[in-house]
Amino acid sequence: MKIVTAEQMGQIDRRCAEVGLPTSVLMENAGKAVAEEVRKILGTVDQQSILVLIGPGNNGGDGLVASRYLHDWGARVSLCLLRQRPPDDLNFKLVKERGITCIELTQDENMDRIDELLLSANAVIDALFGTGKSRPLSGIFLKALDRVSRVKKKQAGLHIIALDLPSGLNADSGAVDPACLYADNTITLGFPKPGLFNFPGAERAGKITIVDIGIPSDLAEAVTTELVTNKWAREIVPQRPLGANKGSFGRVLVASGSINYIGAAYLACSGAMRVGTGLVTLATATSLQPILASKLTEVTYLPLPESQTGIISAQAARLMRQQLKYYNVLLLGCGLGQSKSTMRFIRAMLFRSKSALLSLVIDADGLNILAKIPNWWQQLTNDMILTPHPGEMARLVGVSVDEVQSDRFGIAKRVAQDWHKTIVLKGAYTVIAAPDGQVRISPFANPGLASAGSGDVLTGAIAGLVAQGLSLFDAAALGVHLHGEAGEMVKARLGDAGMIATDLLPALPLIIKQLKA
Repeated sequence: MKIVTAEQMGQIDRRCAEVGLPTSVLMENAGKAVAEEVRKILGTVDQQSILVLIGPGNNGGDGLVASRYLHDWGARVSLCLLRQRPPDDLNFKLVKERGITCIELTQDENMDRIDELLLSANAVIDALFGTGKSRPLSGIFLKALDRVSRVKKKQAGLHIIALDLPSGLNADSGAVDPACLYADNTITLGFPKPGLFNFPGAERAGKITIVDIGIPSDLAEAVTTELVTNKWAREIVPQRPLGANKGSFGRVLVASGSINYIGAAYLACSGAMRVGTGLVTLATATSLQPILASKLTEVTYLPLPESQTGIISAQAARLMRQQLKYYNVLLLGCGLGQSKSTMRFIRAMLFRSKSALLSLVIDADGLNILAKIPNWWQQLTNDMILTPHPGEMARLVGVSVDEVQSDRFGIAKRVAQDWHKTIVLKGAYTVIAAPDGQVRISPFANPGLASAGSGDVLTGAIAGLVAQGLSLFDAAALGVHLHGEAGEMVKARLGDAGMIATDLLPALPLIIKQLKA
């Protein structure tokens, strides 16, 4: 599912007209699709009181079409026009022919009418601007949205539904006007927009639904940003041949753990196993091996020499390099710590190998140590997967966390291309960027995943998928998707408070099972 900017959406609309799909047809399709989705959201529309805010452009036209369908299905629809529609507006003519209540909020003295309609409304549909508003909201638009917002605070049951985008939400950046409503649902048309998946806009969008309005998919073929979907995941999840053996599903070597972060090794190895990896070997400090062996009975071990209790020695790199030929992927960093000997170990592993390293996944302390090495990517020229959270990304790039969060798509894409690395920028709506400019966005924002160890499970899952033969970009995106779906499964059972990383582990194979069903 392509994610398109406002400019790209405008180009697609123009292409539609060229291939025989004029605006009038798309508007009819969009309005009907929105009405059908509103019916699903509300459960029924019969005798429901629905107030529709109609703006001056195509978003308002879509709202008029939706209003007509909702009226015909039994809803009590009222329209508030915040700008006069053109005299030849067929859709406005059709709603007037049905006797639908319509007031023009073009003067301040009419504002009391919107208060009356809001008091009896079950739902409000925001059809003011969609992607067509870039200037600050002002005048009658500001006042109308403020009235809706005030009533919503008093009447929590008032359902706010945005058509395409909440008005005042920047389609590309996710920046919001202060008057932008907090929608319960956003029904976006044809293709989702980047601003729906970037904060603060993502907080205003509520639950996002994408509806088909008849745009041929090939018109967006050149777009390089996509939303990860179950359909895509189902097509790419590794197959399990009946005649397979453990070697068929790859081998992962995990260098992880230190005296203060023993659990990270357990979670990373378990994440790799739970996505179907054939063999996982944990390389960890010798004194930690007996502790982890009591929990990780299915992995094999490579005990490493220590500089002090529970801390890997720099000399361990030589032993590790001797073992690399037996594995498909090396996962490096989870819970290693940042002691001087650990830093020397990671430097030796990455920069002193005489032969090319196998596929690499680097997380956590591996990333923090790389951040201290100027222009490290010029020495490590091969593609590899980096899985930073926003703080780690900020350290890698040398900017603030706020700067990272304000342009997650842009910074991940730029870094992936400049460094020739596959980037997984974790967080709500995780961004996966490839060196060739492709970007995939996870559809999940789950606060339950914001807990210690969740990222270790994710990194292990990604490494396990690389070992099973997926490309780095596909493995990264599929790992993020499986992890996100597992989080949704756990949230449905436990809620999003108190969810812990180990809750995700048994959910991962269940998600894979569902994809294959």
